[in-house]
Amino acid sequence: MSFNNPIIPGFNPDPSIVRVDKDFFLVTSTFEYFPGVPIYHSRDLIKWTLIGHALTRTSQLQIHTPEPGGGVWATTIRHHEGIFYIVAASFQRYRPQADDRVWPQGFCVKTTNIWDDTTWSDPIYFDQIGFDQDLFWDDDGKVYLSSTYRKLEPTPGARLKDFAIHICTVDLDTGKSTSEPRLIRESSSGVAEGSHIFKRGRYWYLFTAEGGTESGHCEWVSRSESGPMGPWQLGPNNPLWRNGIEDEVQNTGHADLVEDLHGQWWAVVLGVRPVQRDGRWEESVLGRETFLAPLEWINEWPVVNGGEKIGLALHGPGLYQFQTPVTWRDEFTGSKMNLGWYRKNTPLVTDYSLTERPNHLRLYGGPYNLTVPACPTMFLRKQTHRVCRWKTSLSFQPTSKHTEAGTVLWLNYFTHSTLGVRSDDKGRFIRFEPSEGDPVEHRLELATTLTLMIDCGAEYKFGYREDTKADTCWIGTVSNTDATAAPPVGANFTGMMLGLYAFGERQRCLVPADFAYAGFE
Repeated sequence: MSFNNPIIPGFNPDPSIVRVDKDFFLVTSTFEYFPGVPIYHSRDLIKWTLIGHALTRTSQLQIHTPEPGGGVWATTIRHHEGIFYIVAASFQRYRPQADDRVWPQGFCVKTTNIWDDTTWSDPIYFDQIGFDQDLFWDDDGKVYLSSTYRKLEPTPGARLKDFAIHICTVDLDTGKSTSEPRLIRESSSGVAEGSHIFKRGRYWYLFTAEGGTESGHCEWVSRSESGPMGPWQLGPNNPLWRNGIEDEVQNTGHADLVEDLHGQWWAVVLGVRPVQRDGRWEESVLGRETFLAPLEWINEWPVVNGGEKIGLALHGPGLYQFQTPVTWRDEFTGSKMNLGWYRKNTPLVTDYSLTERPNHLRLYGGPYNLTVPACPTMFLRKQTHRVCRWKTSLSFQPTSKHTEAGTVLWLNYFTHSTLGVRSDDKGRFIRFEPSEGDPVEHRLELATTLTLMIDCGAEYKFGYREDTKADTCWIGTVSNTDATAAPPVGANFTGMMLGLYAFGERQRCLVPADFAYAGFE
């Protein structure tokens, strides 16, 4: 049967998956956003529901002023003897332009009840550095931790990143390594990462993402008859598949594997969906997404999708076609924020309320505007469809010219576009500030609630309406290229988000901003 990719659209890279009885659980990376590590659930690998996050408390995750692309990378989820484990690492300094990064110490959190995200433990930190951690339990009870970091002895005569897979045994109760790390896989591309180890029959298998997460991205496999420490034999058909720079899905790799109840194996991988425009590929605004492909074993080697490219429509036994709905709406009727809202960085204070004005999200803007690499008063949602409309209703009567509230198209603190309400001696006005170009201001005539909207598609179009009967005033646009511009420091590892914000310039905003709803349509 045919099915559609991606299975989890929008900013959801580095998927890791596990099955427990009839239930599949999948996690993805969150980088500089809080809460960290979304957990998705499915019974059929096609329809996925966000059920929680593993890192929801400040005791678990402290992200402050990281560069774009910093924070929590490439989590792995595993289940062993009734316990769910998630391993991850958080970059607090990531400046690849200057080859300046602090290798993070990875950590592990665990729970016996994955349905309640308050039950995840505080982190147990490993004393082994690296990113893209993986856990593997061998038959003798030993636990192996593999991760990626720069190898200690550079490749002679070559200018490579020299990111390689290292492995050691680990005590999960303390996080302490119990063996010296061993290099088990390096790549001629200079990047081997995203390791996952499995045992099937008499072989141990090592899956690695190689070539970097851009156009050279691909997936390799090795196997060993001795154990996780190797020696390892490269597979006969590496890479396992290869999507190129002219394909509808690109940059595919970073695979994790799962076997369903019927004995069918599957791989989940990341990929991007660029758009062909004016004879060239326009970078996908949605970022890296989660894709699915069937896997079979031939001569004790894995074959993903028959060795063919991963596309938007694939075939696999027992699956079906499904498109994630575009429409979503939050009317803020609960006592806590619904799942799927994110903060940039770990918040230091509570700067919002869902109860002071019922059926509204009330924001008290903090002292950081959106260009500051700290945690602003801002709530974000992932854009999951290229063509959609983001819409919200705002009540805000500022009394200071140094405050603002509105809606934002967000990639990072270097690249974002805002549509916000401000005031001066003449009264309220609306200010559109694109990520590239000059601001545009329109004077507001009425002291009413505003409807703010952003149309997403071939470009981003910003508009507002002063009351429910008035025509929409379209104030400006931002090209998709400008909206996805690379930052001067860090990297674009995420995808487009849209959200709500309020701020004061180096001061708290004493007047609240009330949002009656927010949603996609």
